[in-house]
Amino acid sequence: MRPATQDDLDSSILEGERALFADGDLNAGRRWLDAAYREAERRGDAEAMARAALGLGGVWVHEHRTTAEAATVRMRQRHALPLIHPRSSLALRLRARLAGEEDYSTGGHAAILAIVAEARRACDPVALAEALSLAHHCVLGPEHGALRLELAQELIDVASETGRRGDLLMGLLWRTVDLFMTADSHAERCLEELRDLLARERHLAVAFVISAIEVMLSIRGGRFAEAEALAAACADRGAAAGDADAMGWYGAQLATIRWYQGRITELVPMLSEMVNSTTLSAMDNSNFAGLAVAAATAGDRRLAAGMLARLRGQNLADLPRSSTWLMSMYAVVEAAHLLADTAISAEAYSLLVPFARQPVIASLGVICLGSVHHSLGVASLTIGDAGRAVEHLRAAVRGNLALGHWPAVVISRSRLGQALALRDGPRDEAARRELAFATQDAVALGMTLPAGATRGPVSSAAKDVTRGERAPAVVCRRRGRQWRVELGARVVIVDHSVGMSHLATLLANPGYEIPAIDLAAGPRHPGAALASGSAGPAQPVLDDLAKSTYRQRLTQLQAEIEEFESMNDLERAAVTRAERDWLVTELTSATGLNGRPRGFVASDERARIAVGKAIRRAVNRITEADPVIGAELRATVYTGVRCSYRPE
Repeated sequence: MRPATQDDLDSSILEGERALFADGDLNAGRRWLDAAYREAERRGDAEAMARAALGLGGVWVHEHRTTAEAATVRMRQRHALPLIHPRSSLALRLRARLAGEEDYSTGGHAAILAIVAEARRACDPVALAEALSLAHHCVLGPEHGALRLELAQELIDVASETGRRGDLLMGLLWRTVDLFMTADSHAERCLEELRDLLARERHLAVAFVISAIEVMLSIRGGRFAEAEALAAACADRGAAAGDADAMGWYGAQLATIRWYQGRITELVPMLSEMVNSTTLSAMDNSNFAGLAVAAATAGDRRLAAGMLARLRGQNLADLPRSSTWLMSMYAVVEAAHLLADTAISAEAYSLLVPFARQPVIASLGVICLGSVHHSLGVASLTIGDAGRAVEHLRAAVRGNLALGHWPAVVISRSRLGQALALRDGPRDEAARRELAFATQDAVALGMTLPAGATRGPVSSAAKDVTRGERAPAVVCRRRGRQWRVELGARVVIVDHSVGMSHLATLLANPGYEIPAIDLAAGPRHPGAALASGSAGPAQPVLDDLAKSTYRQRLTQLQAEIEEFESMNDLERAAVTRAERDWLVTELTSATGLNGRPRGFVASDERARIAVGKAIRRAVNRITEADPVIGAELRATVYTGVRCSYRPE
């Protein structure tokens, strides 16, 4: 192999700069410029070293995510800077890069804005263009909307002086992102202008961001299957461009889709891995918050509470106001709602109030979760302030309609119905109407509303005892060897036991008294007497009313299965079929041959003692996992010779 010549070195630098600023190909740019830096260092060519080191920073900030990679690039930039003329344009550009990276890593922006001012005074359009773009990265928090638009517009203006196509694209991209982040009605016009420019000539880095925005718009439209396919294609584009955010953005998009589909629990394993991924930005805490929501929805209270505690630290206000801050706060509020954590909800509310009119948009338009008013309303619900919740959620519905975000409209409307029911009573016509609209639209979009969204108040603070309103019912569903117990949005998972079987029977028949002797004659002891030689009349395991209720539910489930199958929604059909099969098993265990009631002879007193102990053990186990659900069961489950569940 012949030694590299000066022409080879110059060519490597030019190829690297063209790949970055003209093509947006970060992978190719890094390869060319890494080789160029090594050769320039070997030759002692200071200017070539500086140009190569500058280019290795890329077009965004924080492109190098591992500590070792970032340190190597930073060391090369700092090493090259004193070797070139301090007042040169190249030195100013290098200082802008170092300032931008430092500000971004600390959540500040003072240093990079000072460089912007210096580049203006120097009348250096190239240095100014790069400094403006770097500064924009450092002011992506929700409080800097006006400043961002000023920086983006100035970058568009300066691009006419630099003559570099990449500067114009970056300026238009930043302006497009800014308009989306402020819910400007003209945002999609700017997006269309970007599409037209890219149709003429490629720029991989900008095209990746545009494809991410298109995923966000598809989710807003409620087109979940399309959005998921677009998200996968977006990740491929990001990987091809060499963007470190490719997989992180894909994870956020997938989590958003699953949240609206009611399937967020599926992502607990993925989110558990992603929270420690080296590809995530140092300023991104959204995966901790997302895992908290997924875990809380799945009933894993310890994991959810742990993630919230990690996020909160000493003070929730200490979270850096990055481009994912609003998304993180949205998830914090939802997780706190599921855990009935009033302290975190109150803290989050006070932090979000200044941004009530903004949409929750993450990063560069990657995802949208609707109006901030929604989070303020949910936080108010958790705290128990129904009046304030109604005001915020009404505003959220209006804001989400303006965004064209139909899934967010559905969820905000369901929470509004919940808030109205809490404030004005569960029979309030407005509450019933909002819940009915939400349920209808959810079915049309293929959504499953979040736990507790249609069942009224979700915490003890939310029960208005003074007005005698009906408390939400506890629901119990079996999943293999475990039981899922729900009270509004609160969920716990407990292992199977005899007491859980007894308790599930009572919960499935609210208001009905079931003899303890019938509960004891369940499938564990078919036809057996509790005491040898005891005598008594044979009695059915389930009375006629209980069996009638079970059979009505079976009919309803069968209709739902047929509807899901007609819609080709095989996953929801399978879940519904599992519940139907469990009910069939319960009915079968309660009957003998030819459907005759299965009976057994036993002592009423022995049955009372055995069933009461078993149910109390089950309630104790639930209480250990969730004291609120446990307290509700202790207040509404009655044991004795005749047992019942009375939620009213």
